[in-house]
Formats: sequence, C-alpha cells, structure tokens
Amino acid sequence: MTTRSTKLIQILEELEQVGDDDTVTVGALVLAIGHVSFAPLLVIPAVALVTPLSGIPLFSSVMGIMIFLVSVQMLFRREHLWLPAWLLKLTASRARVQAAFRFIRPVAGWLDRRTHTRLTLLTHRPLVFIPQLLCVLSGLFLPLLEFVPFSSSLVGVAIALLGIGMMARDGAIVFLAVLPYLGVGLLTAGLLS
Repeated sequence: MTTRSTKLIQILEELEQVGDDDTVTVGALVLAIGHVSFAPLLVIPAVALVTPLSGIPLFSSVMGIMIFLVSVQMLFRREHLWLPAWLLKLTASRARVQAAFRFIRPVAGWLDRRTHTRLTLLTHRPLVFIPQLLCVLSGLFLPLLEFVPFSSSLVGVAIALLGIGMMARDGAIVFLAVLPYLGVGLLTAGLLS
C-alpha cells in the first residue's frame, strides 16, 4: 500500500480543494486521498478532532467510527478500503472544512519538517501491529470519550501522530504518540475521582 504523499501539508492542500459549491462529503475526501492510502485516512479524521469541528455534537463519535473501520482494515492488511455508504454520504460545509484544515496547517508544516525515516522497527511488521491496534482501540473508545472534556482532541493528536509515523516510517513519532494517551488517562482519572 502506498500513498501519494508522506507530507501532511500536501495532503491538506489537496483536501482543501475538495467539494462542490458549498458542501463536501466524506466520500469526496476519501477519494481525494485514494482508496489504498490507509495511514492518511487515519490522520485526517484524527486531525479533525483537534480542530473546532470537534465541537459539533457526535462529531467525535463519527470520526471514531471512521478511525476504527480504517485501522481494523489496516491491521488485517486489506488491499482496498471499505467504508459504509452512510459514512461516505455525510456532508459538511466546505468553508468549515477548509477553515479546519487551515487551522492545523502550521502544526502540519512543523511536523513535516521534523519527520524522518528512523526507528523503523515500530513501523514495519511485526511491531507495526502495535500502533495499528492502538488506532483500533482509540476509534472504538472515542464515542465514550465524548463525555470527558478535551479527551477526544488528545486522542486525535495521538492517532494523528501514529498515522504520520506509519506514513513516514518514523518510529520516533509513533513513540511520541504515547504522551497524549497519558493526558487522556489523567483527564479521565480526574473526572472519576
């Protein structure tokens, strides 16, 4: 499975052009990335969780479902991505989507400049199953985290780092993804105490 680009900023630039008139569908975004590009298809919904779009009710749950479906298929090494029709037909305002991608552009550029091929043991079989499994579990638990303030954004950061690390074969970025998960653990523990 290959991607058109391993640079997040280039993927965002492509996605900003997607959509007809005033709306954009999830299906159009998936098509723009490509059906065999699993890692970017994890990164985009994860990054969306960090933007103001995450304030939309049930947005985190829908992104969690998408992350779960993509990462399960990645884990089982499917050649072609399948997503349910109802998910592909979801629409959002094109202006809102473009604003969200512009919001994260500086961070994307910063990450692109610091991403290199290193510690590849974590991005190849057999150990790549660890970040893939983390993405599966994260997607599964995102709907539950709607009730813990800021937790879905932290999980979004973690999944984005995992996806970028796998995309660029950068095990250091994969390892860095542990930090946001620690933050989620602290937030959840604080809420339960």
